[in-house]
Amino acid sequence: MRRSVRRALLSVSDKSGLVEFARTLADVHGVELVATGGTKSALAAAGLPVKDVAEYTGFPEVMDGRVKTLHPAVYAGLLAKRSKPEHMGVLADLNLPEFDLLVCNLYPFEATVAKPTVTEAEAIETIDIGGPCMVGAAAKNFESVVVAVDPADYAGILAALADGGTTTEQRRALASNAFARILAYDAAIAAYFAKQADRLEPFPAYFTPSFVRSAILRQGENPHQQAALYREPGVVRPCLATAEQLHGKELSYNNLLDLDSALNLVREFGEPAATVVKHNNPCGAATAPTLAAAFIDAWDGDPLSAFGGIIAFNRKVDEATANAVTAGERFVECLIAPSYESAALAILKNWKKNVRLLTVGDLTGAPEGLDLRRIDGGLLVQTRDHGTTPVGNWRAVTEREATANEIASLSFAWTVCKHVKSNAITLAQGGKLVGVGAGQMSRVLAVEIAIKKAGEHAKGSVLASDAFFPFPDNVELAAAAGITAIVQPGGSVKDADVIAACNKHGLAMLFTGRRHFRH
Repeated sequence: MRRSVRRALLSVSDKSGLVEFARTLADVHGVELVATGGTKSALAAAGLPVKDVAEYTGFPEVMDGRVKTLHPAVYAGLLAKRSKPEHMGVLADLNLPEFDLLVCNLYPFEATVAKPTVTEAEAIETIDIGGPCMVGAAAKNFESVVVAVDPADYAGILAALADGGTTTEQRRALASNAFARILAYDAAIAAYFAKQADRLEPFPAYFTPSFVRSAILRQGENPHQQAALYREPGVVRPCLATAEQLHGKELSYNNLLDLDSALNLVREFGEPAATVVKHNNPCGAATAPTLAAAFIDAWDGDPLSAFGGIIAFNRKVDEATANAVTAGERFVECLIAPSYESAALAILKNWKKNVRLLTVGDLTGAPEGLDLRRIDGGLLVQTRDHGTTPVGNWRAVTEREATANEIASLSFAWTVCKHVKSNAITLAQGGKLVGVGAGQMSRVLAVEIAIKKAGEHAKGSVLASDAFFPFPDNVELAAAAGITAIVQPGGSVKDADVIAACNKHGLAMLFTGRRHFRH
């Protein structure tokens, strides 16, 4: 059933498009405008005829605007079912208005608490009470009332009114959006209070994460799957969800997974760093005095696997780096970096029309928030695996101690290993990844694969393992390949045997005391 609009109640914090929307409602469709506080002031300043909601409630705004719409006159007008004579009779007997349209977006709580210096008092003042109540009332009565919670809703409502009125299907869809907005809003408030109540306990009894759709993706993990990207409300820090695409075709689900992995790896390093990620694992990574040198070393770590990979940088991409990327017959899906020099961006844009170029802003700090993973019928939640054990806290366990150069290489290999799927083995020389064994059910097989990938570069390299060696066979393989030093968490019942094998072959081994599984 199509329904026209005779009277609209407007109460918004985000006034984007408000005046234009209200002017069309009033001038074209003859809608009576009723508004609250700042919304009324904005409409009146634009020369629109608008009434204060207090004219209908008989009750002024009080307590700094905390109480203005919490009144039976408002809720009766929103909740009355037009199809029920007894409901309409009550409105007539009490001389209460009908509201056919509610326009209400809520106080900006999520954006407020995202500010690093916000106080609890400031956060509390942006908790909207009347708004969610009104939105819920209008959405419940969608058969009779239109509800708009986002300026993006305005155009569709105006188009429908121009075509004879909103349809039941349209009002139901808007009601669905409205209830979802209330849910997300309340979830953000609950999460904030849980954090304030006990910062040492990250897992509240009721966990309701909320996200806002920011993009429909080109495809899911496979072409027959659909996918979308959702963003945490209020998040503005440099991360993949806030990155800007500057060039190239649409992103896919797999692109974003790999981009996130690549970005989280390079942000671990203070010196210029580059990585090449393929199927959510680094196949190349390096640090160097310049970003161009870091890229060349990262690509050369495994050029075969790097073909069609994702590249991430932790510095502004300069012209020299752009020239290095575009040299030869390389095929790259995406590049992400804090920023690009104008000359570098021009080189990359002219290189291939489909390569996706993303900018993310300065990479400071580690990823924030909890780590979430969906399972059938539930959700796994954990704190993030931040940082690695400092080298100064490592424990030398072999007769031969590692040299300074080996320590530097082991530190690099250990950091990269944290970002490789378990079972994970990384081989490095200096600040360059030369071999990776990723995602194997057997750790000894992961060692074999890493050595095979490294080829001649295995000799003189160092090895990092994300978890302990369960048997000395891993050491035997490493020694045979010419690997000189190993870093691993330790903690196996066979540690003594593993250490003895290292001593037998003259390898240095250090224990970190911390595991870095990544499933």
